[in-house]
Amino acid sequence: MRTDSKNKPTGQTWQAVALTLFPEMFPGSLGQSLAGQALQKAKWALQTVDIRGFAQDKHRTVDDSPCGGGAGMVMRADVLDLAIQDTQHSTGGLPLVYMTPRGRPLTQSRVKELAEGPGVAVLCGRYEGVDQRVLEAHNVEEISIGDYVLSGGEVAALVLFDACVRLLPGVMGSNASGDEESFEGGLLEYPLYTRPVEWQGRTVPDVLRSGHHGNIRAWRREQAEAITRERRPDLWKAYEDKRAAKNDKN
Repeated sequence: MRTDSKNKPTGQTWQAVALTLFPEMFPGSLGQSLAGQALQKAKWALQTVDIRGFAQDKHRTVDDSPCGGGAGMVMRADVLDLAIQDTQHSTGGLPLVYMTPRGRPLTQSRVKELAEGPGVAVLCGRYEGVDQRVLEAHNVEEISIGDYVLSGGEVAALVLFDACVRLLPGVMGSNASGDEESFEGGLLEYPLYTRPVEWQGRTVPDVLRSGHHGNIRAWRREQAEAITRERRPDLWKAYEDKRAAKNDKN
């Protein structure tokens, strides 16, 4: 069995665990910038579990042909079961997630829930996917990061880890910097500008240079609402429904 820990401390540090055939893919981008600095300072911990280390034959076989026929290979339930059991025992039973296009869409609210907990263990699929029985046996939560197919779950796992890690205390430069981002409050983020004031004939909106904080907040809210209404009707409907329900209570 191969289990690699990167800056894994003791105590209640938030844990990110990847069960994977390619542990060398981690930490990837999470080893850079604020997340990387936080990893070095042990504000969160990363552990990789090499699934192939749990294979029971001399060839270290982790997959087999799909029952019923079809293209590709399927990751074996018996091998994955051993990897999951070992991981759950060593981590104290973290929430277990499988990244798959058929899962429920990842939302900011689910990210917050995971970030507020002890951590998350992600099963990274390869080939055509994993045996359904192991997902059922361990009550694995299936999560999707979009309606498209990747070569494996590692990239999707990095996405989930990144979304959680940036919410952990002490990782972002300012807690307030996340309060007005996309999906906070149910809206997409408003447009952003910085210097120079004029660039290629385009000018920063006057209201942002006015110094009037009330007007700036109102403009940003209007922009966020307009962008959400145009680009994400599903989010806009949910936002409107929530606002209507709130008004009904008042």
